Amino acid sequence: MFASGGGQSTKDYADALAKSILFYDAQRSGKLPADNPIPWRGDSALDDCVVGGWYDAGDHVKFALPFGATTHLLVWSMNIFKDGYEQAGQMDEMVDCIKWALDYMLAAWNPTTKELVAQIGDGNDDHHFWGRAEDMTMDRPCMKIGPGGKGSDVAGEWAAAMAAAYIFFKDSDPTYATKLLTAAESLYAFGKANQGTYTQSVQGAAQFYSSSGWKDEMCEGAVWLYRATNNAQYLSDAKQFHEGAWAWALSWDDKKVACQLLLYEETQDSRYKTEVVGFMDGWLPGGQVTYTPCGLAWRDKWGANRYAGDTAFLALAAAEAGINTAKYRKWAIEQINFLLGDNNHDGGCFSYQIGYGTKYPVSPHHRSASCPDRPAPCSEANLHASGPSPQLLVGALVGGPDQSGNYKDDREDYVMNEVAIDYNSGFHSALAGIEHLIATDNLPPTNNKCACSGS
Repeated sequence: MFASGGGQSTKDYADALAKSILFYDAQRSGKLPADNPIPWRGDSALDDCVVGGWYDAGDHVKFALPFGATTHLLVWSMNIFKDGYEQAGQMDEMVDCIKWALDYMLAAWNPTTKELVAQIGDGNDDHHFWGRAEDMTMDRPCMKIGPGGKGSDVAGEWAAAMAAAYIFFKDSDPTYATKLLTAAESLYAFGKANQGTYTQSVQGAAQFYSSSGWKDEMCEGAVWLYRATNNAQYLSDAKQFHEGAWAWALSWDDKKVACQLLLYEETQDSRYKTEVVGFMDGWLPGGQVTYTPCGLAWRDKWGANRYAGDTAFLALAAAEAGINTAKYRKWAIEQINFLLGDNNHDGGCFSYQIGYGTKYPVSPHHRSASCPDRPAPCSEANLHASGPSPQLLVGALVGGPDQSGNYKDDREDYVMNEVAIDYNSGFHSALAGIEHLIATDNLPPTNNKCACSGS
C-alpha cells in the first residue's frame, strides 16, 4: 500500500525543522524561560489577562483562530510523525515549543465561568505601533466569549489541539495529558451548546480574522475527542458536523479537508476519501491551483508559501492513510523543496525560510526583528529603513512570490514578507513528515523543475 523508498534527501530538512522551532521561540509572549534561545527577545505583555502564548505575526496581538489552527496542525504532526521529530533530533525542543502554546490555551479557558479569552490586544491600536514587543505601552483589551456566547469555531479547534495533545502526552506525562483532555471536553461542550462563530460574540474580533464557519472546527474537535476517549457520541457528532464541499485551501479558517481526512481515517468510508482526493486533485498539476514557473502551487498572494506548506502536510498525512501514497508524497516534498531553494530567485537556491542555506530573506515584515539591540530606540523609522533587519528572524517562512514567481525582499511589502505562526505550521509539520519518510526509508525520488545544485 505504501510507496517504496529510493529517493535521496536534497535538503537538510532536519535543519529547517530546528529553525522553524526557533521562529516559534521568537514569537513568545510573556515571561521567557532562562534558556530562551532568542537573545534579542525579552519578557513582554506581562499584564495581559492571560500571560504567555505566541504573538500572531510581525504584530503583537494574540488571535484565537490562527493560534488554535497552528497548535492543532503542530500537534497533529507530532502524533503521526513522532519518529520524524526524533530523526531530526528535535523532539525535546518540540515538546517545549508546543507546551508554550498549550499552557496558554489551558489558562485562557475557564470551565467554571464558561469564559474563553479569544483575543488579546486591539488589532487597530496594535498595528499603529512599530517597535519591540518589550516596549509596548498601548492598552491590550481582553476579548472574551462569555457564558452563552457563540464561539464554536475557536472552541472546536482548541478542543482538537488539546485532545490531540492528550494523545501525545498520555504516556509520557499523564497528569498534564489529563488536564488537556478535561479542558478539551468542557470546551467542546461549550462550543456545541453555543453554536456560531466567535466574531458574532466578540466586538472588534472580525477586523482581522473573520471565520467563515464553525462546523469544520467542531468536526476536528469531535474526531480527536473520539480518538482520546473512544466515546462514540463524538464520532457521531463529527459526522453531523462534516461538510461535503471541497475546501478552497487548508488554512486557519477552512478545515473541511482536515475533517474529511480525519473521518476517513476513523471510518474508512470511501465518501470521505473521495472528498480528500477531490481536494488534492484541485491542487495537483492540471487542477484549479496555479503554478509558478518553478513549480510552487500558488493559491493566493496572501501567504502563497503558507498555503503550499499546509497542503504539503495534508498530502503527507493523506499518504499515511493510504490515499495515493506515492503521488502525494512526491508532490509534497517537491513543494517543500521549492520553499527551501528549488527556485530561480536571486540566481537560484533561494530559501523562503529565513536562515536556511546561504540565500534567504533578511527584511521580513516583523517589528521586533527590525529593531536594534536595546537600549537603542526603535520606531516606525525602522519599518522604512533600508537594508537587512538588525535581528535575523531565524526559521520564519515569508509570504512568498507572486503568481509569476517574482519576489522582493522588502520589509514594507507585507504581502510578500509577512511572517506568522500559521504560515509556518503546515510547512513545519511537512518537514517532520519528510523526516519520518527518511526514518522509515520511504523517501521517494523527486523532480523539481528548478532544482538547486548547491544545497
